[in-house]
Amino acid sequence: MTARTRAVPASSLLPHLWLALAALIFVSLTLAAHAQERTVRVGYQKYGTLVLLKGRGTLEPRLKALGYRVQWSEFPSGPPLMEALNAGAVDFGSAGETPPIFAQAASDALAYVAHEPAAPKGEAILVPKASPIQSVADLRGKKVALNKGSNVHYLLVRAIEAAGLSLSDIAPVYLAPADARAAFERGAVDAWVIWDPYFAAAEAGGNARVLADGTGLVPNHQFYLASKSFAAENGPALDAIVAAIAEVDAWAKDNTDAVAKELAPSVGIPAPILSVALKRQTYGIRPLDEAVTKEQQRIADTFHGLKLVPKTVDIAGAVRKPGS
Repeated sequence: MTARTRAVPASSLLPHLWLALAALIFVSLTLAAHAQERTVRVGYQKYGTLVLLKGRGTLEPRLKALGYRVQWSEFPSGPPLMEALNAGAVDFGSAGETPPIFAQAASDALAYVAHEPAAPKGEAILVPKASPIQSVADLRGKKVALNKGSNVHYLLVRAIEAAGLSLSDIAPVYLAPADARAAFERGAVDAWVIWDPYFAAAEAGGNARVLADGTGLVPNHQFYLASKSFAAENGPALDAIVAAIAEVDAWAKDNTDAVAKELAPSVGIPAPILSVALKRQTYGIRPLDEAVTKEQQRIADTFHGLKLVPKTVDIAGAVRKPGS
């Protein structure tokens, strides 16, 4: 006896077909939404407002509402971050005064978006506590460690000029912060020019004495920068980033101890030391005005005059106008 195959009624297949069709439509719409979603690539350093913004997670919802997602990339200092901005590897980041100038000399790719107020006490020239060096003039013939092209490069230039010296009168030793600290602690260099929070950490270590900080020498501004192409094509997203930074700044200004606790794990420096650095920091992101633009141009002209950058750069021409 042969088994008979029962025919399945077409009506019983319809619910399954509708479910399959609905699932297909959902997947298609999801893929289309992701395809339309754009990415903002933000470069940050271990210390500063951007790493705090990353940790608090307040930028993502602002940009998601505009159809963007955020991709974060960490950099050890300003110079490599600016190189990445020039190369198109990131869209937005922050750095001190000097790195953008070196980046401008290499390419016309970046735009100044905003800055933080001057913080001259946030960087310094350090010597060992027992060092016979008592003034900047005593650095003649000495080995001085610094990160080439970083903010403190200009501090060193201004400090030795004020002391009647020139760069040729000292022996610069170009090292990243971690390597410079090691060289400083083992006595391989006579002085170290460094910024916070490494400055605060060296002070807390007990074997560093401040020879001079930036007071009366340099403003020590922090700049926020974007690639020109990103700024031109993504104005609303850029405005949203600035607004998110302003929000974090406003909170951080009055909550430095809480900020220190939040940053300590990622920075690798104890919260009490970070609190010292944060109290020397300034807050309140704002567009570049004429005075800040002229000061940045003065720094650029100084480095060109010293042949540290190969050509003149135009700061005003690279400043993004608010709302553009």
